[in-house]
Amino acid sequence: MRIIVWGINYAPEFTGIAPHSVALCEFLRGLDHDVQMISGFCYYPTWTKRPEDRGRLYRTDIINGVPVHRCWQFVPGQASALKRIIHEATFVFTSTLRALVLPTADVYVIVSPPLLLGAAAWLVTRLKRAPFVFHVQDLQPDAALKLGMLRAGGFARALLALEAFAYAKATRVSSITRGMLDVFRGKGVPESKLVYFPNAIDLKSDTPPPARGEFRRRHGFAEAEFLAIYAGNLGVKQGLDVLLETAPLLRNPRIRIVICGDGAQREALAQRVRELKLGNVTMLPLQEGEDYRALLTDVDLCFITQQAGSGNSFFPSKLLGLLAAAKPVVTVAAPECELALSLVEGKFGVNIPPGHPRQLADLLEALAQDPQRLAEYGAAGRRYVEQFEKGRVLQNFLRELSGIR
Repeated sequence: MRIIVWGINYAPEFTGIAPHSVALCEFLRGLDHDVQMISGFCYYPTWTKRPEDRGRLYRTDIINGVPVHRCWQFVPGQASALKRIIHEATFVFTSTLRALVLPTADVYVIVSPPLLLGAAAWLVTRLKRAPFVFHVQDLQPDAALKLGMLRAGGFARALLALEAFAYAKATRVSSITRGMLDVFRGKGVPESKLVYFPNAIDLKSDTPPPARGEFRRRHGFAEAEFLAIYAGNLGVKQGLDVLLETAPLLRNPRIRIVICGDGAQREALAQRVRELKLGNVTMLPLQEGEDYRALLTDVDLCFITQQAGSGNSFFPSKLLGLLAAAKPVVTVAAPECELALSLVEGKFGVNIPPGHPRQLADLLEALAQDPQRLAEYGAAGRRYVEQFEKGRVLQNFLRELSGIR
């Protein structure tokens, strides 16, 4: 099959959506399918282009045998709502032109966000007489409305209309959680179109983990410290203020909260740490590659937090890596959302509702004194994540693609 995957993020970006598009493309390439990627120039999560990419309109890279057609997009230094719209719109415009001149694919896989790619995909595939799958990683309008980032009104209605248009014109609509599929059903997407395509993880790595203590030595953490770490994007949706509200409530001096990452809220969080003089909170840059693996070796507990109101609008894919490393997880999320329900199902940690720093502090105090409980959570998570093994997930999706006519 000839398959074009079309989305704004790809390698060498290593967080967010990019690794999952990479996994799909390289899996298809490994089975001798003719797969190409239409993407933007790397910017996430720092919201900064690499020096060699600045000023480039188009470029084609070959990454592990996959042609990656880079298309210019505006990348703002500070990602306000308006600037994000311009950022996504410029990519949709330049990438649509690129898609039009590429040879026609048997099927197009559209990765959203950006939401506007749905309309662009309809235009391109209508002209080329080809089907497209609209794969949703993040329910943008729903999340923006629930988090107060977007007000109800004409613009919100326009976004919801664009969303409905994409669902109506796509041959299939896929998403990463069953909760999102329920949202699609509520929006009127017929059952015959729906495809469950969760993010996946490689569980067959032969690379041994780094020796314990490397991450601690590098950053000056004592072996006796209980490291509770958040690692990833520092954005509004993550609701990381709860960790700063929890820190002064901790009585055990061994407990240290570490926030590793980059994103739109990094400077605001760092400023609050300084203002509150939180001696038991450390902020570090985003960790990648061997540095991230060393972090996972040394961490005692991992946080995944969500802002109140985000619901099932997105699902933090970083969870899979934590579970694969057999790390206990504490989530801060609404009890009815997909993240919290997954934790209950998998029994790999504890969920605290947003806005309850006292409960979170008490939980950390208890877990710091209970290594057996932590070990049980880690083992349960490793068992739970096996259903997301990369080969199984991608093979199932390929069967869906092969059945599209």
